[in-house]
Amino acid sequence: MQLSKVLREVIPKSLHHLIPDRFEVIGDIAILSIPDELSQYQTTIAKALISQRRSITTVLRRVSKMGGTCRIAGYQPIIGTKTRTLYKESGFRYRVDLSHAFFTSRLAGERQRISGVIRPGELVLVPFAGVGPFVIPVAARGAQVIAIEINPDACLLLRENIRLNHLEDRVAIIMGDASLACRMLKIMSDRAIIPTPYGLDETLIPLSRMVREGGSIHFYTFDNRDGAQERANILSQSGFNVDRFHRCGNVAPSVSRWVYDLTIR
Repeated sequence: MQLSKVLREVIPKSLHHLIPDRFEVIGDIAILSIPDELSQYQTTIAKALISQRRSITTVLRRVSKMGGTCRIAGYQPIIGTKTRTLYKESGFRYRVDLSHAFFTSRLAGERQRISGVIRPGELVLVPFAGVGPFVIPVAARGAQVIAIEINPDACLLLRENIRLNHLEDRVAIIMGDASLACRMLKIMSDRAIIPTPYGLDETLIPLSRMVREGGSIHFYTFDNRDGAQERANILSQSGFNVDRFHRCGNVAPSVSRWVYDLTIR
């Protein structure tokens, strides 16, 4: 759906190029990024979105980027006030509260891809676990999962989501700093899934020490296209086989999220 087409008779033509056609839907909550020039039209924009997507009951405007240790963005309610919702993905259910824990629906394809390579019985490490979008499908495939998350509110939601999906016997939750995990845990996992927050790429090396030789790592980070290729070259010289890497979403005009599938040499 293109909001610019729906709103072209309502908003002045000089502002059409600013109308946000991209938005994120999580459960029955829609999240919009609206430039300041369109602030006076934000309710009009939100109503237009709801008119096209009847399942949406709340529209939030993102007013600040993710920040702080717990990676929480700021939102301004436009229509509705709630930030807690039930999100469904690939047959799993997740309780999400955007005011207390980070969550994005934009990695749904990646989460399905990764769960598809899991073998029953694997021990899988998931740092920066959040409310569990990587944890739940991997555990459902028969893996034993160690999930690490520093945000206490996210840990509570993760525990709730484990119960909601009946996976209590397959997931252990550790509330703590994932960058210090190698000091806290003396384990060797078969695989690590690392959805790295922006600016924490240095955690890859200490976390990789918790994966056995021949084990796999799925490392998510942010870069431009040239930087992504350069990173692949550096990783291949740093004890990893780079089996593949690909872009999995834009986050800014020149910055994308990338995933590297690595094998420990």
